[in-house]
Amino acid sequence: MRAAESICGEMGVALACRSLGVSRAGQYRGRDLARREALAPASFAPPRRRPSPPRTLGEAERQTVLDTLNSERFMDKAPAQAYFTLLDEGRYLCSPRTMYRVLGENQEVRERRNQLRHPAYAKPELLATRPNEVWSWDITKLRGPIKWTCFHLYVILDIFSRYVVGWMVATRESDELAKRLIAETCRKQAIAPGSLTVHADRGSSMRSKAVAELLADLVVTKTHSRPHTSDDNPYSESHFKTLKYRPEFPDRFGSIEDARAFCKNFFEWYNTEHRHSGIAWLTPGAMHHEEATNVLQGRRQILGAAYAIHPERFVKGIPEPPQPPQAAWINPPSATAVTQRNSPNFSTEVSQSH
Repeated sequence: MRAAESICGEMGVALACRSLGVSRAGQYRGRDLARREALAPASFAPPRRRPSPPRTLGEAERQTVLDTLNSERFMDKAPAQAYFTLLDEGRYLCSPRTMYRVLGENQEVRERRNQLRHPAYAKPELLATRPNEVWSWDITKLRGPIKWTCFHLYVILDIFSRYVVGWMVATRESDELAKRLIAETCRKQAIAPGSLTVHADRGSSMRSKAVAELLADLVVTKTHSRPHTSDDNPYSESHFKTLKYRPEFPDRFGSIEDARAFCKNFFEWYNTEHRHSGIAWLTPGAMHHEEATNVLQGRRQILGAAYAIHPERFVKGIPEPPQPPQAAWINPPSATAVTQRNSPNFSTEVSQSH
């Protein structure tokens, strides 16, 4: 290798390496290695450790966050669920992003098909700006004790507050049972005639004559999803996923009494304890019974107190709790549709098309 280096200056690297039978890549590698070894003491000192920012949590605080998230109470909840639960209890540890960061440092962060479209069916566009304005209802199956047996869970959901206003577990799907549930729920919620819209998919019970006559008698508007389009009933679909993805949801129910007991506990938890991401991490009960203002005020006070203790940790100033949406849509209209409806020629075009 050294002989090749001495000849390189006279006849070039490639020719010298061929003459001596030395690999040219090896010649370059050996030369670079020698240079690095000669310069190592001065130029290759170990990098300095990056200093921690002043707003970083201390080791004790990080351990408290980790222990809290791994506790039996929060071990099966997302960090945002734990954050807003603790916030409502008057306790602030850190932001949800910091919770994810602490979990990530400890390797503890783990984890619709294309629908057929039927242009002949109008897309439902429903808007709710207050509770008991639009309800969504659906039926799902709960597996029974043996193969090929199941129970039917009827659920009526308020789309603005995400509050379950009515539910029932039965051994069969029946239009008469659906009629009874809707009538009883309207009575409990004191629904005034002409103030409510009930939305459902196109199942046999939903489109039955008995349910249609009941809603007509109650002066309740009814709408249906387009065929094979689950996006037209997203609130009920999402709610059923929340139900069936609970850790305690069984593979099968031993009896209808077992299914009813489970659903009773689930709906009590869902309405009064579950912090819903779609309504600013408030509980459906707080939204439905118009208690959101008080809860948000309490969150604001806790965050303000946390800011007063460690203002350096809040680079954007005093944190504000997220605000709940002012409206809930099923299929919000596109910007193009809104522009067309607002145009002066829209009514003329519609009358001509009909």
